[in-house]
Amino acid sequence: MLQQTTVPSVYSHYRNWFKLFPDVQALARAPLQKVLKAWEGLGYYQRARNLHRAARVINREHAGSVPQKYEDLLALPGFGPYIAAAVISIAYDKPYPALDANVRRVLVRLSCLSRKPDSRMENTFLHDLAALLRKNRPGEFNQAMMELGALVCRPKNPSCLVCPVQRFCLAYKQGKQEVIPAPRKRNYRKIETVLGIIKESGKYLIQKRPSTGLLAGLWEFPGGKRKKGETREGALRRELKEELGAEIREEKFLLKIRHAYTQFQASLYAYECTLRSTPRLRRDSQRWVAPWALKQYPFPSGSAKVVRFLEKRNSQGY
Repeated sequence: MLQQTTVPSVYSHYRNWFKLFPDVQALARAPLQKVLKAWEGLGYYQRARNLHRAARVINREHAGSVPQKYEDLLALPGFGPYIAAAVISIAYDKPYPALDANVRRVLVRLSCLSRKPDSRMENTFLHDLAALLRKNRPGEFNQAMMELGALVCRPKNPSCLVCPVQRFCLAYKQGKQEVIPAPRKRNYRKIETVLGIIKESGKYLIQKRPSTGLLAGLWEFPGGKRKKGETREGALRRELKEELGAEIREEKFLLKIRHAYTQFQASLYAYECTLRSTPRLRRDSQRWVAPWALKQYPFPSGSAKVVRFLEKRNSQGY
């Protein structure tokens, strides 16, 4: 959960996760949709799918116990060198150095490395960490290094005056701790998406995304991206015609939501729609859902905000 996600965002999900899945066996038995729902709001949903797959492998091939061999951990879905090292050192006190983004930043500043680290430098970092690793408490060392990067040697405004390794830091001595490592530039692509909120006989129409690709397997309201030159209403009519084979009788703007994903910033425009005729649904991926049941389905974060809006609206009698 903490990969590419902040601690405050993870905390409530973490507690709820272990209520739903108290052990590997419970996670392995759970349907994927329940797992994705528990992960809702954390993003990077492939992590949840890999964790679910890994639990099933552990249950099937390792008698329900997380492997104690580094090579066995690496063979699990979603386990790379960092995760494998973190798990085996923290859970089993085995001396494997864990190199994540926070630890990497600490090492870059300690050595005052101005160029971007490459694969050869990664190996040097791992070698240096292995030399420093305390063999009797490797898990504590790895956690301490990660916390040093997360809480003290932060990307911006590092707390150098209270840093326990300040006297070893070449970047601090040269006054370069604010510019090393060079900040990563993110070029978000901006898109506009229209959503059709269709209600019939007290139920909402939702559909499931494809099993591969972005936000795979999550549920959403019908709609899609606005093309260049289209009005939002025109895009909505086109999308619903393509996805449902249906024509809109009337649409009414409901709300706008902004949300940032990995590579783009999306503005979601939700419209309340009435159709000229009831569409024929694909059984495997489209369904009518009662308002109270929407919360049982995993939605992308932007659409989840629409769901919460509808829940509040329905509770007020609309």
